[in-house]
Amino acid sequence: MGKTIRFGVSLNSELLEKFDLLCQDKSYQTRSEAIRDLIRNVLVQKEWEQTDREIAGVLSLVYDHHQSDLAQRLTEIQHETHDLILSALHVHLDHHNCLEVLILRGPGEQIQKLSQKLISTKGVKHGKLTLTTTGQDIV
Repeated sequence: MGKTIRFGVSLNSELLEKFDLLCQDKSYQTRSEAIRDLIRNVLVQKEWEQTDREIAGVLSLVYDHHQSDLAQRLTEIQHETHDLILSALHVHLDHHNCLEVLILRGPGEQIQKLSQKLISTKGVKHGKLTLTTTGQDIV
């Protein structure tokens, strides 16, 4: 971890007021921590754009398990790409609907392709991929 360096930022008063409200809404103790978090988010976003880079993510899927062979198709896709899946959680939401959460890690392009394949499987009601970083290059 590098040394801490101070720098100044000039903002107009309206933007600063909005930023202070954001800091308050998000429970930041200081403006500095909020700015650090914003910078980290931009750096993580940049990682996602480098498709050969290793990233981590969480994929959530909601589907009706009574849908013909859907659970089996989802399982087959997951087995084909088991090296990208660190963990899976299956929850019965009600009599028909299931929530499946997959923890993923691997090259960005492969993570995104797997996620899109699962989300677009006929019968999946909703799917969302949330990407993050492995943390290796974020300070």
